[in-house]
Amino acid sequence: MKFTLSWLKEHLDTEASLENIVETLTRIGLEVERVDNPAETLGVFKIAEILSAAPHPNADRLQVCQVNAGEGAPLQVVCGAPNARTGLKTVFAPPGAYIPAKNFTLSKGVIRGVESAGMMCSPEELGLEGDSSGIFELAADAPVGAAYAAFAGLDDPRIEINLTPNRSDAASVYGIARDLAAAGLGRLKSAGVAPVAGKFPCPVGVKLDFAPGDGRLAPIFALRLVRGVKNGPSPEWLRKRLRSIGLRPINALVDITNFFTFDRGRPLHVFDAGKVAGDLVVRRAKAGESLLALDGRTYALDEHAVVICDHHGVESLAGIMGGEASGCDDNTTDVLIESAMWDPNNIAQTGRKLGIVSDARYRFERGVDPAFVLPGLELATELVLDLCGGEASDVVVAGRVPDPPAGISFPLSEVERLTGLKLGASEMVGALEKLGFSVAGQISNFGHVHVRAPSWRPDIEGKADLVEEIVRIAGLDRIASVALSRDGAVAGPILTLLQRRVRAARRALAARGMVEAVTWSFVGKAEAEIFGGGAPELALANPIAADLSDMRPSLLPGLIKGAKTNAARGFGDVALFEVGQIFRTDEADGQYAAAAGLRRGTAKPCGAGRHWSDKAPPVDVFDAKADVLALLSALGVAASGVQIVPGGPDFLHPGRSATLQFGPRHSVGWFGELHPKTLEAFDAPGPIIAFELLLDLLPPPKPKPTKAKPKLELSDFQPVERDFAFIVDKNVKAADLIKAAQGADRTLIVQVGVFDLYEGPGVPEGRKSIALNVTLQPRDKTLTDAEIEAVAAKVVAEAGKKTGAVLRG
Repeated sequence: MKFTLSWLKEHLDTEASLENIVETLTRIGLEVERVDNPAETLGVFKIAEILSAAPHPNADRLQVCQVNAGEGAPLQVVCGAPNARTGLKTVFAPPGAYIPAKNFTLSKGVIRGVESAGMMCSPEELGLEGDSSGIFELAADAPVGAAYAAFAGLDDPRIEINLTPNRSDAASVYGIARDLAAAGLGRLKSAGVAPVAGKFPCPVGVKLDFAPGDGRLAPIFALRLVRGVKNGPSPEWLRKRLRSIGLRPINALVDITNFFTFDRGRPLHVFDAGKVAGDLVVRRAKAGESLLALDGRTYALDEHAVVICDHHGVESLAGIMGGEASGCDDNTTDVLIESAMWDPNNIAQTGRKLGIVSDARYRFERGVDPAFVLPGLELATELVLDLCGGEASDVVVAGRVPDPPAGISFPLSEVERLTGLKLGASEMVGALEKLGFSVAGQISNFGHVHVRAPSWRPDIEGKADLVEEIVRIAGLDRIASVALSRDGAVAGPILTLLQRRVRAARRALAARGMVEAVTWSFVGKAEAEIFGGGAPELALANPIAADLSDMRPSLLPGLIKGAKTNAARGFGDVALFEVGQIFRTDEADGQYAAAAGLRRGTAKPCGAGRHWSDKAPPVDVFDAKADVLALLSALGVAASGVQIVPGGPDFLHPGRSATLQFGPRHSVGWFGELHPKTLEAFDAPGPIIAFELLLDLLPPPKPKPTKAKPKLELSDFQPVERDFAFIVDKNVKAADLIKAAQGADRTLIVQVGVFDLYEGPGVPEGRKSIALNVTLQPRDKTLTDAEIEAVAAKVVAEAGKKTGAVLRG
């Protein structure tokens, strides 16, 4: 939102300085992003008079001028402007001046052998509108030596604020002035709006044609005809107002509507009455209808858009943009002025779908003041009559102003409870009343009052909103900073278990050489269906793009796209991870915190497998398994308690994937190689291995008694290793065989690992050979051969008992 200081003072009677106004705006929540002060930019440019102009001795198109800049002796300036002549009042830039449009700083120079002490400027060189074929030509009475910016009225600072979406009331200069007055920075000039008497009945009627339940789309529509107008250029004050905020003046009728959009936050529309056939009808658009809009583009409409029609068809896209067919031009003599209310959600949806960004849409989708529909029409009528003449008809109104929302029962103690700021009851009530709220009830620090929000504040919904209004006017700087207690007064840990696990997951995966990615929480419907999503209840009602239509059921779609993009740019060896939310249902328990990662190419964990003397091997399913087991360990979950079940979801390769479970029905994640069909759907080159773990489904850590950690004990005796080759059924998992071997003697056996897997000649059909390496660590004495053989026998016996394994001959 942009406005100038002089425009603000049209509504605010204040003596406050620009610096004070800027500081106060930010303090009350209207954050100032930028201040442009032409008086500073153009302050060095002076009004000067050319005393004489003689041809340059060494150049045909240059003149040597003697210039009076009001600084004593005349200055010599070499000038190439064709209109430079004796007696001309113009704009002079002394050495050291910065020329905005040319982006350079002027210095004394010698031009074709003649010294030049400055420069005479054209409007273009100062970044201003005007005839730039030569230097400025000012009036004969322009005061020599005066600052040009002040003389031309360009010393009006422009302020730009950043509005939060809820503050539609501040999308007008009047609304900003109202907030500053409430903050004690002056008095609001709140002159009433007098109705304009109609001289004749309005010949054009209005009908709201909506199905039952659709009345919210256009609750009120007001219209009036002004006949006998003379359209043309706006007066200079209006053109200057619009140009000061970057708008291009068009003609008086259009400029008036643009002015009130910014001045009072009331978007209006004007139709050329001579181009409108019959009465106006406000309705939903029909399939196949289109509109040639004022921006010169044709928009295809559907039944979600609300339009204004006459007998010819669609004339305007309600609340967003008018049509070219009924637009006003210099030949307009009769004009229809429209002021209406539109549904914010419908305006936002239609504008986003059609890609139209307009000042009217910006305000209507945030909510404008419903009580100002008719006063806004009266103000616009009055200005049309003043600038364009004519006579006005009676006002035709269809619908009515919506009922105001119910008031809020507000305990004044809520301010201290939510913010810690202690304020007196009178100050709290006074802040609300200055902002236009009505307050009734017991005015005491512990009393309840009934508060009704003004019509221009549609964002006020509950007690917290009222607290915010009071505190921003009182001053957020009055809230004392309180350090978070760390002395044990807060029972339990500060972070929840899930919060700790999210942090630990990020650290663990980064430590394994993976790069964190942050991707969209939305995916396309086809992508969602591949990963088990795509349910209607998870589709977005108003997606920002067609390929971001559904809530993601997995983190993998975004990571796959990231790997694909990296590969397309020459970075094929990539390892990415993400920790974020996924959505399986629309219920509260259907949302999960997940950690997922993928690897592609030769992106082994922390460079494993890479060596200068050997070709780097590609990633495989065991790398994904290592990642997920390392993650479980970092989260404090014992890997021994996790069941690894062969096979995973359909988007994984069936023979190179597994599911992680705690019990037969408690699945917490998966890992494996992505199915070729999955990669084909994403047009991503593979192979890619990946994993995903649902953090909030992991079992909580078991409480352990608080005791001192045992000292590290290192045995003085040499460990002993023995190898075993077992024949087992083909469906026996290696993990089960390892677990059986570990259970043979938990005192001596410290490590069991698989070092060979064989199927083929010498092994019966339907069976396989798994070779284990078992490490024994004696602690009290060196083991004898008999003791070693006894442990080996236990390993064989336990393996046969638990898995049916027999030693391979």
